[in-house]
Amino acid sequence: MSRSIHPIEAESYRILRSMVDLSHLGPLSRAVAERVIHASADLEYAESLVLDEAALRRGYEALLSGAPLVADVRMVAAGITTREVRCFVSDGRTKRLAAEAGLTRSAAGFRVACGEVGPGAVWVVGNAPTALFELLGSGAEPALVVGLPVGFVGASESKAELVASGLPCLTNVGMKGGSAVASAALNALLYYGEEEGL
Repeated sequence: MSRSIHPIEAESYRILRSMVDLSHLGPLSRAVAERVIHASADLEYAESLVLDEAALRRGYEALLSGAPLVADVRMVAAGITTREVRCFVSDGRTKRLAAEAGLTRSAAGFRVACGEVGPGAVWVVGNAPTALFELLGSGAEPALVVGLPVGFVGASESKAELVASGLPCLTNVGMKGGSAVASAALNALLYYGEEEGL
């Protein structure tokens, strides 16, 4: 069943494609880049996104098969409306762990999540570099990591570490990112092949 596209969204994509050529990208990479640029109105993502078609295919197939989906914050989870998303940032265990271990709540939430979901999950970070660092140090075996945290402290470094880890990932270079961008990137995979008229 295809997703219904509003005329405004179709026109937005037409304008986007007239401003930036992404035809050199593989189909999943292009879908992600277009949706991120559409969500942010920021053409710099055409150059700064780090896209690997094989990693995106692995994440896409994991999502199709019902793999768990974990987000660092509720704003990321709220942007993903077609699938259940697990977010542990407000879990009581997370609050206790954050206080006891001196972690941010997002990092503590990912530590709790690592004990709840097994290998093959899809992890989405749109806010907290600390959550991404926590995931990278956890030994988790993700199907895909969408690592797009934003900020002046740790965002660039966490993304560079993600790329260097060799884990299947979708990320970008630099400080930009955010919840809307991360959920848009993930939605591009969820919507792939279902958007008639785009």
